[in-house]
Amino acid sequence: MLENLKDLKKDMVAKKWTICSFIFVYKRVEYIVLVKRFVGKEQRIEKYSLIKLHFIEAADLHNELEVEANSQRLLVDAKTLREFFGIEYGDNLGDILQQFTNQLGKSIPANVPEQRTAAEQAALVNSLSRSEAEDPNKIYCYGVKRNPNGGQRSEFNSDKTKLLRPDLFRYFENDTSISFCYSDDIDKENKDSEILRKFGETK
Repeated sequence: MLENLKDLKKDMVAKKWTICSFIFVYKRVEYIVLVKRFVGKEQRIEKYSLIKLHFIEAADLHNELEVEANSQRLLVDAKTLREFFGIEYGDNLGDILQQFTNQLGKSIPANVPEQRTAAEQAALVNSLSRSEAEDPNKIYCYGVKRNPNGGQRSEFNSDKTKLLRPDLFRYFENDTSISFCYSDDIDKENKDSEILRKFGETK
């Protein structure tokens, strides 16, 4: 059914991603699906859940549904699933939901996708910012800072930077005492070279 979730989660852990995404099309409607591990504020509710799936309708980003899932099924009631995906009620509802789950399972990648659409990228960054209780509009990196009192960079800050500034992230990847700073003002954004120069001056 949703067997690929096991391999996908394992790959996310190995590659140190808290989140990834894929595209799912059902009844000609395209959904961006965010796959979230249970870290930080992403807390497990269902005892047997493996991962959280966040469905976002690509044409209407406000139409969204978050559900926990394991390798067998989505851990959500049938009514919620029907209403969100427009699944008609019928005597064979169980078969239809089974078909839906099988179709979803075929869309789930076994590994973290290396390529993503602009819409996926935006949805991922937005989710990561919210996980940090940060303004989702803060996408312009202007610097780095050493966390005081032995503080460690959050996994969400790492993932956001891997998405937005992969070259800069690689420079500080192994020093988790360094966090990346973001602003909602594009005029404050700095190039990697400027950020590294300023950091060198403060050492």
